[in-house]
Amino acid sequence: MSRSPRSAHSAGVFLLVISAITFSTAGLFTKGVDAGSWEVIFWRGLFAAAFTTFWTAKRGSLRQNFLGMGYGGLAVGVVGALGTAAFIPAFKLTSIANVSLIYAASPLIAGLLAWIFIGERVSTRTMAGSAGAVAGVAIIVSGSLGEISLTGDLLALWMTIAMAAIMVLYRKYPATPGAGPQVLQSLLLLPVAAMLGSPFTVEPAEVCILAAFGLLFAIASVTLAEGAKRVPSGQTALLSTLETPLAPVFAFLLFVEIPTTATFLGGSLVLIAVLFSIKRR
Repeated sequence: MSRSPRSAHSAGVFLLVISAITFSTAGLFTKGVDAGSWEVIFWRGLFAAAFTTFWTAKRGSLRQNFLGMGYGGLAVGVVGALGTAAFIPAFKLTSIANVSLIYAASPLIAGLLAWIFIGERVSTRTMAGSAGAVAGVAIIVSGSLGEISLTGDLLALWMTIAMAAIMVLYRKYPATPGAGPQVLQSLLLLPVAAMLGSPFTVEPAEVCILAAFGLLFAIASVTLAEGAKRVPSGQTALLSTLETPLAPVFAFLLFVEIPTTATFLGGSLVLIAVLFSIKRR
């Protein structure tokens, strides 16, 4: 028996909350190892692909997930690879707070992309919120001008756009499986990471840490994909920003990483813009 729209939506919300909580640990794994960005991308991707493939095999859905990806799945895989290539270096080059607060603009970016490419209606409130979010991101980035963290902020912005695009792709192609495209994005980056980095020089202890990162990333990616099929793009992105308040708290507790004034101001503006854009009239 098929699920009712209400129960499907509730299941989607639950999956997206799990995804957001899991994603909030990404910065901790990335900054918690000495391995470089490409080394992290290689091992995280290898283990994430292995765990996800094992999970789909146990469920007996390998054919559905890998042979049934279609154009939507291929697009998600490519965009996801481009986003991941920016995601990991962003944490190495700027603060965890900056990355998470820039990512908080994803609901508004997803809403605009959905309006442009699939015709989902965008309200005046969402448009106004988008302007506020852009201003907030600009303030965060302005605090990094002249510093190496500016590159990290820009990479975080690119990652945010890529993640928003993935949410829209799943709305446009709801039959796209969740696991196959996530494996594809990891596999696409393996040869690139092997050439640009030195993954086989990483200490065994750090490889174990990155294996745990791969497992959590696999869980986060699949739950995001499955949840995005059941919830509108803007709400999907909004729920994914639940990681925004969690990531800086984890960073402070583990690394005593204190956000800058520009991060506080810009991040507050982004969060206000997001809340304003979803407030019911």
